[in-house]
Amino acid sequence: MQDDFAANLRLLCSYYRSIAEVCRRLEINRAQFNRYLSGRYRPAGHTMRRVCDFFGVELHEIVLPHAEFQTLVRLRPGTPGQGGAEGAAADLGLPAALLETGRQGMSRYLGYYHEYYLAMSRPGHVLCTLVCLERRGDDVVYQRTERMPAVGGGRLCHNRYRGVAMLLSDRLFLVDHESLNGHEITQTILFPSFKSQVYRLSGLKLGVADSSERMPCSVRVVYERLPGALNVRQALAGCGLYALDDPRLDPALVAAIRNEVGPGEWQFRARYV
Repeated sequence: MQDDFAANLRLLCSYYRSIAEVCRRLEINRAQFNRYLSGRYRPAGHTMRRVCDFFGVELHEIVLPHAEFQTLVRLRPGTPGQGGAEGAAADLGLPAALLETGRQGMSRYLGYYHEYYLAMSRPGHVLCTLVCLERRGDDVVYQRTERMPAVGGGRLCHNRYRGVAMLLSDRLFLVDHESLNGHEITQTILFPSFKSQVYRLSGLKLGVADSSERMPCSVRVVYERLPGALNVRQALAGCGLYALDDPRLDPALVAAIRNEVGPGEWQFRARYV
C-alpha cells in the first residue's frame, strides 16, 4: 500500500509542470514531500486530506493498487493540473441564473454508471459504456468512456466524451463532446429518480452514428448505478457490445431501450424503468 500510494502520488504530480509547483501550491516543504514520493513516509491525516483535495481524489482512492488508480485517473472527467472541466457549464453560454439552478440537487446522482442503449452504428446490438459524474468546482461534469470492438475483430476502439450535467425541473440534462477526435456532440435527457436510492435512470440520447454515414440518431437510454465500492477496471471490462438476447443483460433493461414506437405514440418517447 505504501508503494502504491507513492506511485499514485508521482502519477498525480506528473500532470503538473514540476514538483516545486505542487509543493508551492500545497504549501508543503519540498524535502518532506520528496519523502512521500519515495514511499518512505505517509502524510499525517490532515495533510493527506489536503493532498487529496488538491488533486481531486478521495482518501480511499489514492491508496488503491497503482494499476487500478491509473485507470481511475484516466476515466475521471477532468485531468489533474489542467483545470479539468471547471467552469465548463459557463462555456455553454447559458444564463447564469439557469446554470445556478441546474447545479442544485445533483449530489445524489454523483458516481459511476453503466449506460445502455442500442448502438447507433451496430444495428441489433446493445452498447454499454462507463459514465462517471462528479463535482468539479461549481459544476457537475462527467465522462463517458466507450469501448467499441473493431468491425471484423482487431483492436478495441476507445471514444471518450466529456460534458456537463444539470438538473432542471425534474429532468437531468447532459451535454458532451467527443474529446479524442472532436467529431461529435451528444445530448441526453434522463428522468431523475424519485426513490430513496438512485438505481436506474431512463431517457433519450441524440447523437451521430460513429460510422462513415454519420447519420443523426435518437435512441432510448438507461443509466444503471454502479456500487460505491467499485472496481473501475472490472466496470470498464463490462463495457462493449452485447447481443439483444445476451443472458448477461436484464430483460427489463433491454425492453426499456428498445426503440419501437407503440400504438398511439405520436412522438419518440422515453420509457419508465
